[in-house]
Formats: sequence, structure tokens, C-alpha cells
Amino acid sequence: MTALAARIAGLIRETGPMTIADYMQTCLSDSEHGYYATRNPFGASGDFVTAPEVSQMFGELIGLAIAQSWMDQGAPGHFNLVELGPGRGTLMADLLRATARVPGFHDAAGIHLVETSPTLRALQTQNIPMELTHHDALNSVPAAPIFLIANEFFDALPIRQFIRDGDGWRERVVGLANDQLTFGLTDKTQRPDLSHRLDDTRDGDLVEVCLKAQNIAAEIGKRLDASGGVALLFDYGDWRSLGDTFQALREHTSLSPLEAPGLSDLTAHVDFEAIATAASPAQHARLTPQGVFLERLGIVERARALAGNLNGDALDQHIAAHRRLTHPDEMGTLFKVMALYPQDAPIPPGVMA
Repeated sequence: MTALAARIAGLIRETGPMTIADYMQTCLSDSEHGYYATRNPFGASGDFVTAPEVSQMFGELIGLAIAQSWMDQGAPGHFNLVELGPGRGTLMADLLRATARVPGFHDAAGIHLVETSPTLRALQTQNIPMELTHHDALNSVPAAPIFLIANEFFDALPIRQFIRDGDGWRERVVGLANDQLTFGLTDKTQRPDLSHRLDDTRDGDLVEVCLKAQNIAAEIGKRLDASGGVALLFDYGDWRSLGDTFQALREHTSLSPLEAPGLSDLTAHVDFEAIATAASPAQHARLTPQGVFLERLGIVERARALAGNLNGDALDQHIAAHRRLTHPDEMGTLFKVMALYPQDAPIPPGVMA
């Protein structure tokens, strides 16, 4: 049993079973033993690899798409360039390099990173070659047009799980059996917030709800409506939640979410419909597979240009990285892109209305 598992077991003995949201929050954010508070999980030596770590092309193309939206909205003289959950800062560094020659873009940009991990904050400051400001939450970013990126951010936000039982729901919780962490169910209750899911579910179906994601989406939508900008959200998931997607990853290997609390990453698939609904009055583009999005932005041409300077193992790795980002059997279809933008703004590059 990990140190954090022992602490969680003690809490359950004192106060009873905890929601999966509380379990996730504790496992990921505990100040002493939490996953993100104590380690750098990214890259081949960590537990998982994100798209910016696969290839510089990802951040470069996103940067140019953001810059195009900035120009399409009149190139405001000051705006907030925001990233939620920036990891090691790789995406932002690639974005800034790609946009260095866009007239006025860097001069107008104030860089704001929403990050709670001290370890990752230090890496971001080291890897991003411009002045930046860290925030614990989006709501402390000052008012201004907002051009926002979130890559594999929403999947790490704490979820709750509910299993349909007739006209009601039973919540899945984390409890104890023989002093070991285990899943259990609450008694049946009515949930007005899930009444709309009675039309598309059957007894035994499981749906996941992420209130934190909805709150953040609402804040993004409010800012877009008030001041303009765009938000590009990249994650795995689909339009509507259905089924158990709660999962753990350690050293690139899947395991039970209850097996190594504090030592493994915990995520769940993103419900993009809930995000789009919460972000109103901002409008959303059609949910787009990541591979399609990158191809529309010109990743094939960029890959060919970079390949011209490579050979041997470096070329093989470059070809593999392009495939990993775009191929349907890898990240190309599993990962989706949602663009949020103001009602009267042009649609961002790479997506469709």
C-alpha cells in the first residue's frame, strides 16, 4: 500500500466512502504525496507522452492557428496567451518559436500559465524563453482578449460516476474491503442534473460527470463573449459520456486506478458536449479528430520540410512522430479538437462550423 493509499484508507474509515472525484483530486493534487505535486510525469522516462513531446510540429501548427485567429479578430494590441496544464512548457515554447515572425504577435501577448505543480512551474519557466505569469486557476488571469490552449488538461480533472437504476442513479464510490481500496455503490437517488440522460441510457449504463470541467468551460465562454479570442481544447473523449473510462497509467502501462494512488496518473475521457454547453454563449466548432485538424493546418507539408534535413534514425523517428500524431490507429482519431470562439468571430483554422 502506498503512503497515499494509507492516508486515503484512514479518511474512509473516519468519514465513509469517497466520491471518485475526491479520490482523483487527492491522488493527483495532495501536497505531500500527490502525483502532479511530486514528479515530472512527461516523456519517455515518465509515465506518458503528450503530443507536444512527440514532435515540434504540434506546437508550431497550433501557434500559427492561434496567430491566424488573432489576426482574423483584428490583431488586438494586448491579449492573454493562456495555456491550461502546460506540462514542461514544450507546446508553448514551440508555439512562440513558430509565431516569432508574425508582426506584433509577441509584443501584444501576455503569457499566462495555469499550473499548480511547483515541479512543473520550474520546468516551464526554464523552457519558455519569454516572461510569463503562473496562476492556480483561470479566474485569476486578468481581463483581456483570451487566446487559450489546453492539451490533455480536461482529462485529468476529477469526475464522478453514476450508474442508472430505473428512474434514478447510484453513485460509484471508493471504499474499503478487508482494508483494501475497492469500488462500491451508493443507494439509489434522484439526480435532476442527470434527467436529460434518462432518454439515451438504460439500466446499468454508466455516465461520467466533471463539474470542474464545466466550470472552467463556463469561465472560458464568459471571457470569449466579453473580450474575444479563441480556445483550442485537445483531448481524448467524445461528444457525450457513456461508459466507464476512469483509468490509470504508470510507466506507460495501464493499471487499476486503485492500485498505486499517488504513483500513477489518473484520467477519464472528456465529455465535449458538456464543455460546449457550459461555454455558451461562446459558440463551438464541430468536434474534429486531431489528425484531420493537423492535416488541415498543413502538417504534411511541414513534415516534408523538416524531413529534408534529416536522415537515418532521425528521419525514421520523424516519420514515426508524424504518424503518431495523425494516424487513425494512434493519436489521430482518439484525440479530438474542440474550438470555442465568440458568436461574431470568424471560425478558427482547422475546424468546421
